[in-house]
Amino acid sequence: MKNIKNISAVFLALFLMLACTKDFEEINEDPNRIAEISPGTLINPIIYGLATHNANRSASITFDLMQVSLPFPSVSGGLHRYDVSPNIGNSSWYNYYRWLNNINEMRTAAEEAGDVNYEAIALTLNAWVYANLTDIFGPVPMTEAVKGEEGNLYPAFDSQPFIYDTILADLERANELYDTEAAMVYADDILFQNDVSKWQKFTNSLRMRLLLRVSGVEEMNAFQQLTTMINNPETYPVFENTEESAILQVTGVTPNVSPWGRPQDFRLSVNLTEFFVDILNELEDPRRPVIGTMASDLDNNLIGYKGITSAYAGPESQFEFNASTFNIEQVENPMQIFLLTYAEVEFIKAEMAQRGFTGDAETHYLNGVNAAIDQMETEVPEDYFENELAHYDGTLERIMLQKYYALYFTDYQQWFEYRRTGFPELPKTEAMQNDAMMPVRFTYPQDIQVNNRENYLEAIEMLGGSDNINVKVWWDN
Repeated sequence: MKNIKNISAVFLALFLMLACTKDFEEINEDPNRIAEISPGTLINPIIYGLATHNANRSASITFDLMQVSLPFPSVSGGLHRYDVSPNIGNSSWYNYYRWLNNINEMRTAAEEAGDVNYEAIALTLNAWVYANLTDIFGPVPMTEAVKGEEGNLYPAFDSQPFIYDTILADLERANELYDTEAAMVYADDILFQNDVSKWQKFTNSLRMRLLLRVSGVEEMNAFQQLTTMINNPETYPVFENTEESAILQVTGVTPNVSPWGRPQDFRLSVNLTEFFVDILNELEDPRRPVIGTMASDLDNNLIGYKGITSAYAGPESQFEFNASTFNIEQVENPMQIFLLTYAEVEFIKAEMAQRGFTGDAETHYLNGVNAAIDQMETEVPEDYFENELAHYDGTLERIMLQKYYALYFTDYQQWFEYRRTGFPELPKTEAMQNDAMMPVRFTYPQDIQVNNRENYLEAIEMLGGSDNINVKVWWDN
């Protein structure tokens, strides 16, 4: 994380120097002064900072929870065994609020400048971050958050329904604000290169993700809203191909560089899991060499792709081979960081059709699988869907299995979707802690519990009286 913070600081400083005309020393002392920035000044540092943080958390947290990889050797404990540190969510809490502060200033500057496109982008980025925050923790500060300069250092927590109502309404408003005929000014943004139409598609694709997330809450009318969006693509344009996806292309040109300063650390003492690899093997999936290396026997003879049992019981010596690990090319410059892709949009549409609301489920399923492989920069074999495990069988479980692989390396999304649907079915072992139950949230940072005690206790009441990893968030029913 030290590397990410340092890189983000460099990014912020460089863009402030390029975009601002005031005295540098003043900006260097207070980089967030609205009077000194244009609406687009902070967009690239925000995108880069959030994307690189999310990639790091995906590797450090989601991979272990969702049986993509595990630390090895691992004698006991560990997140893959559901041994959850009380501080596991700290990094995301503080990073997200750091960037929310800049997003808020970007939005204010856009409103003052009358720049509707940057206002819409700020609303979208704000919704993206708050959705992750509340899906990780539950109630979080929103209404009174990022107001430290106004003297509010101890913000109240907002309820999860309020947060979702707010961000979904903000995304609806953002869609209406976009002016695709107006050019975005200032430096080119590193995500969509100032293409307003792609930003609008990101906004609506994100709204689809979040509506599906809360679709189990009847009063949200999520399925009805999703149906309206899908049936009205001119009003609610979404990603239509992989090229339009929200994928940050990390060029390797400073300051847009890989968050892994030492790519070898990405796979240091890490192996892929048996669950993750075995399904790819059964599919004869072309993503295998992109994601991982081949395993070898103890004489270093290659034996194909082979993983270690996640949350394994017993000694490491039971594995008489050197298991597959990550291909470090994934985190070497240049690299990709997935924010929200066309593949995910197609799987959302596939689920909506499978549930009987819209369209042709099989077509969207096939689109999703093809796009998920395409975004990994490899090709779908001609006979891929002849495999029994690959073809669409009409079930939500089949859709979610392929969506699991489509969400590979996309922040916390595999974990969120597992909590929503229970798919894919992950194997359990006797070495798992927490009664072998998947954690469904993270506890609040300990200093928040101490320094913002009164508001923290009110948040706990919203959760039902307990701050622990087994208390479900409101949409997880």
